[in-house]
Amino acid sequence: MNTALITRQGYEKLKQELDELWRVERPEVTRMVTWAASLGDRSENADYQYNKKRLREIDRRVRYLQKRLESLRIVDYHPEQENRIFFGAWVTVENDAGDTLRFRIAGYDEIFGRKDYISVDSPMARALLKKTVDDEAIVKTATGEFIWTIMAIDYEKGGRVG
Repeated sequence: MNTALITRQGYEKLKQELDELWRVERPEVTRMVTWAASLGDRSENADYQYNKKRLREIDRRVRYLQKRLESLRIVDYHPEQENRIFFGAWVTVENDAGDTLRFRIAGYDEIFGRKDYISVDSPMARALLKKTVDDEAIVKTATGEFIWTIMAIDYEKGGRVG
């Protein structure tokens, strides 16, 4: 099960996607289905078949987003979080080999299409939570244990990182 947390930016992005699907894309595809259906034989009508399938995909995504948005809890930055890693933090870590990673700990719904976000449910995020700069985190994965040193912690405050 995925933790039902999300950053305010992530929540707004999902709301925007829902709005776009419902107010723009769905009416357009519905018009295409109606137009294609008016041409006659639907069984051999590629426009009808394609747009009907697309309409089902849109409806499925709309239902998912409506339910998910209701269940999510927005987590905003609070000054008490400063200097410790919590949900929403931008974290820079380094391993013994000198490899450096920078990412944001975010909700499950925010990580797709982003290489710089990791889920709060991931082994890396779980190992880092509540740590401070210069702490070491032991990340346990299926392939073994890895040690990462926390180099920097930042939070977005009012739309900017700092």
